[in-house]
Amino acid sequence: MQKFVLDFEKPILKLEQQIKEMQDYARSEGISLDDEIDRLQAKARKMQREIFAKLTREQRVKLARHPQRPFTRDYIERIVEDFVELHGDRAFGDDPAIIAGIGRLGSEKVVIMGHQKGRDTKQKLYRNFGMAHPEGYRKALRLMKLAVKFKRPIIMLVDTPGAYPGIGAEERGQAEAIAKNLFEMAIMPVPIIIVIIGEGASGGALGIGVGDRILMLENTWYSVISPEGCSSILHKDAGKASEAAEALKLTAPDLLEQKIIDKVVDEPAGGAHRDHDEAAQILKQEILECLAELKKIEPDELVQKRIEKYENMGYYSQHPFRES
Repeated sequence: MQKFVLDFEKPILKLEQQIKEMQDYARSEGISLDDEIDRLQAKARKMQREIFAKLTREQRVKLARHPQRPFTRDYIERIVEDFVELHGDRAFGDDPAIIAGIGRLGSEKVVIMGHQKGRDTKQKLYRNFGMAHPEGYRKALRLMKLAVKFKRPIIMLVDTPGAYPGIGAEERGQAEAIAKNLFEMAIMPVPIIIVIIGEGASGGALGIGVGDRILMLENTWYSVISPEGCSSILHKDAGKASEAAEALKLTAPDLLEQKIIDKVVDEPAGGAHRDHDEAAQILKQEILECLAELKKIEPDELVQKRIEKYENMGYYSQHPFRES
């Protein structure tokens, strides 16, 4: 696949290309350019730190959508041993937009699932761009109930632009499938860890998004609507997505401040798309730490804490009734 580069990444990539050319030249000529190469590498690292320290919310949204970013299957292949994928909702069919199965995370036997996008056109169509149908959410629920039966923790990897809004999905009960998952996940007596690994949009994300711990990778977003969707509704112009992204406050640091999520997970320098292996190992360690903490809590208390967690999100005000 051709390398995809975002605008703000171009200065870094240009400098890295110069370093590579210099290394190749030094090797072919049998000369040492170590001092100059070290200087350029230090400059590249500094430039990368400076650029990524000042990313706008819109730029983080673009990073979350980066086509070379690791998807659910990429993480599963790197951190889960003996993975066995399970298919179908036992009612209608299988949904390739959600991968689900059982395996081992370190010494822990887990049920793990998540949205799966595609890299090329054929895979994108097969995975429906990571937009799940009702049968995808019902498949997820079937495996969650399997986890409860065998007392296994549940790991959810969220990466979707939203649940599929097609006529067929609505006919088969898209809203009911998502609502059922929300209810069931709230009261499951096993640890549930949610990780936003890319996009976390609307009910499509929430359909597998209720848990004891919610983690977000550094360059991801999580919101009731995408910046483009918000801009189209409020301004009748999708071109104002940058303004909408700022108003929505949908990045990991924003949601940590609002106490919607529990932790921001660091990514490799320059973003997860630059090093899938390192990104996976960082995430594995974070999940294992959460599991070690959650396993100490009794099932009944776990459920109660989970319910309280969601009750405390957001705020509202009540006005006394006034007669007109």
